[in-house]
Amino acid sequence: MKVKFWGVRGSIPTPLTPNAVRSKIATVLQRVKPQDLESAESRERFLAQLPNWLFGTAGGNTSCIEVFIHPSYSIILDGGSGLRELGNSLRIREPKVKRFHLFFSHFHWDHLQGIPFFPPLFDPECQIDCYSPVKDLKSILEGQMNPPYFPVPLSYAPSKLSFHQLDSSPVRFDGGEVYWKQMNHPGGCYSYLVTDGKSRVIYATDSELTQKDFEKNKENTEYFAAADALILDSQYTLGEAVEKYNWGHSSFSLAVDFAAEWNIKRLYLFHHEPLYDDKKIYNNLQSARWYYRHLGKSGLEIFLAEEGEEIEI
Repeated sequence: MKVKFWGVRGSIPTPLTPNAVRSKIATVLQRVKPQDLESAESRERFLAQLPNWLFGTAGGNTSCIEVFIHPSYSIILDGGSGLRELGNSLRIREPKVKRFHLFFSHFHWDHLQGIPFFPPLFDPECQIDCYSPVKDLKSILEGQMNPPYFPVPLSYAPSKLSFHQLDSSPVRFDGGEVYWKQMNHPGGCYSYLVTDGKSRVIYATDSELTQKDFEKNKENTEYFAAADALILDSQYTLGEAVEKYNWGHSSFSLAVDFAAEWNIKRLYLFHHEPLYDDKKIYNNLQSARWYYRHLGKSGLEIFLAEEGEEIEI
C-alpha cells in the first residue's frame, strides 16, 4: 500500500510568496562556497546538504491524500486544493485510472475547494463515488458549486457520480477496506482507517484530541492500536493549542503523546498552520522528535507530511 500527499496545509491554501522565494535564494547564496560550484557533482552535493525548509517546501495546498491499493481504482481522502494537483497528474499516469473513491472528513472549505477543479469530474468515462457519514453529502457538495459560488453546477458534471452515507460497516473494495471514526472538531469530523489486509494507515485531520481518544476501550483499541502509519492534525505548538482551545486542532506534542500511547509505528505531522513558514514547520518536526526522545520511549518514527511525497506503508 502506498500513500501520496497532495495537500498538507490547514485552513487555507498557502503558496510561497515572492518574498519567501527571494529569501530562500538569498540564504542559499550566503551559504555557497567557491568549491561548491566547481562541478555538477559538487553543486549536487551542496544542494543535498541544504535543510529541507530551505531547498524545498512543506507545501501550500490544503488537505488531500491518495491511497494506492489496486491499479483499478484510487482512494482519495478529502478534496482540498491538493485534489486539483492529483487530477492533473492523471493525464500522464499509467495505467489510466477511471474509478475514484472519495472520502470526506468534513465540509469546511479547505477540504472541499479542489472539487470544482478535479478533471475526472468532467470526464464522462470516470466513476466517482463520494462517501461520508453525513446524510446530506450530495446537497452539501452541490451547494458549494451552485451560483454565485461557481459557474458550473455539480449536476452539469458528465462523470458518473454517486453518493454514499456511511454506516458502521466498512467499505470494501478489491483488496482494501475503509473504516471511520468520529473525532473532536467544531461541526464534526471523521477520521478514516484504510487497510489492504496487511498494513493500516489512519488519516485523522482536524482533530482536537481529548482524553476520550486515549481511553483503552475496545473501540479505540481496534481502531488505533499499532497502526502502521498515522497522519494526524498537529497544527499548533502546545502554547497555541492552549490559547485556541476548542478550535478543533492539536499540538505536535499531543500528537506525539497520542502516537506513543497507541504504539503507532510512524507519525506524520499534518494540517500545517497557514501562518507558519517552512522553517517554522520543519522546526516543529525537530521539536516533536526531541520531545519523543525525552519521553524515554522507542519504536515511533516521526515525519513531516510534505506535499508531493509518496510513502510505502
